[in-house]
Amino acid sequence: MNLTLFSTDGCHLCEQAWDLLVQTNLSNVTVLEDIINDERWLADYGVRIPVLKHSSGRELDWPFTAADIIAFNREI
Repeated sequence: MNLTLFSTDGCHLCEQAWDLLVQTNLSNVTVLEDIINDERWLADYGVRIPVLKHSSGRELDWPFTAADIIAFNREI
């Protein structure tokens, strides 16, 4: 299982999302990607961040809770 958290610097919601990943012990399998580094990410996620994406392609949009993250990973 690989997760990606799309975020950007200075985004307090993104920081909260990361804290939830730490809380659920999933931060070690999550890559943090700044949408500013890719034009496609910026177009796709610019108004949606934070977005958690599973390697299968499924996405979980903010707002989400720790329980939502756990359920999201169980659905795979």
